[in-house]
Amino acid sequence: MRLDPAAAAAGFRLLDQDVLPSTNLEALALARHGDDGRVWVVARRQTAGRGRGGREWVSPPGNLYATLLLLDPAPAEIAPQLAFVAGLAVCDAIVDCARNFANKLALKWPNDVLHDGRKLAGILIESEAAGARLAVATGIGINCERHPERTAFPATDLAEACRSVSPETLFCALSRRMMHRLDQWNRGKGFPLIRGEWLDRAAGLGSEVAVRLAGRELRGAFERLDEAGRLLLRLPEGTLKTIAAGDVFPVARGAPLNSSLDQKGQAD
Repeated sequence: MRLDPAAAAAGFRLLDQDVLPSTNLEALALARHGDDGRVWVVARRQTAGRGRGGREWVSPPGNLYATLLLLDPAPAEIAPQLAFVAGLAVCDAIVDCARNFANKLALKWPNDVLHDGRKLAGILIESEAAGARLAVATGIGINCERHPERTAFPATDLAEACRSVSPETLFCALSRRMMHRLDQWNRGKGFPLIRGEWLDRAAGLGSEVAVRLAGRELRGAFERLDEAGRLLLRLPEGTLKTIAAGDVFPVARGAPLNSSLDQKGQAD
């Protein structure tokens, strides 16, 4: 792996490992031991990769597993905006490496990148106190050569989508594009620009979606994001529901829209 020269010149560093339990865990451990951040932790394989909610992230060789550690990138309450920053950077990097992908990439709220409706990449933001500072790990997994089967949301990889891109090539582009997107974000001051560009690629915007929450499911129209990046869902009775976290799935055309379902699909 190597950093793009522009990223290296800007002070970003690289820790390149063959195998790690988790690039996020390694990055946060670096922060606990006094690392100042602006370091990418990259592994060719993870043995305990994780997605949102502690779900397993299958991490075979051939894909990209990378985490950017930042110290005090923004106030703690807006640090989760880095998921939107990273999503745009991932799209930018993929388009740099495979320009014919541009029109088929979409962003699924809050932290996935899709190709032609199937999950291509995922992002996991984790943070913790490192002394008096806030350590934020932005973990990015991109399926380059392989993808898991029989997942709740269908997955794909770059090779299957007819363009082979090595993790090394993709990471170099990502390190440059993430740097540019961080500059645009500007510790949250530029989030309106990030939010606008994210919405330009939003999967399901204006369509009926199901949002799975803890113990229940809401269905309605994905109307927009609010100023903090929360999903605004228009329920069938007209109420606008603000959702800070959840898993979004498309709703098949013609499916009934109950405003609140439990996990067995029965009305509350």
